[in-house]
Amino acid sequence: MKNRERYRSISAFSPISNPMNCPWGQKALSHYLGNNTEDWKQYDSVELLQAAQATLPILVDQGEDDGFLQEQLKPELLLAAAESSGSDVKLRMQPGYDHSYFFIQSFIDDHLRFHAGFLKD
Repeated sequence: MKNRERYRSISAFSPISNPMNCPWGQKALSHYLGNNTEDWKQYDSVELLQAAQATLPILVDQGEDDGFLQEQLKPELLLAAAESSGSDVKLRMQPGYDHSYFFIQSFIDDHLRFHAGFLKD
């Protein structure tokens, strides 16, 4: 979202949607960027969406049985930020899937088709 002029679409599998507000994200951001949380905002999808409308279409797949879902990933916050900014984000919650490679393998074709649709100009 920060470099929207370089891309035509965005997709993700089980992203850490709001790293500023989850234990793993706080640990990683503080190690990489220091303790100034204002610096973290430019690497947090929820913060970026709250600051401005995303001009690129976004597809996110998330397994409903992902063990990291509630404490770390928080896709509901991404969706709320997208809705409040009027951004084009499609969140697909996939029942019966977790955080495994099988999950990614099951839906990677959809993501490739999604991106291909925006590259055909």
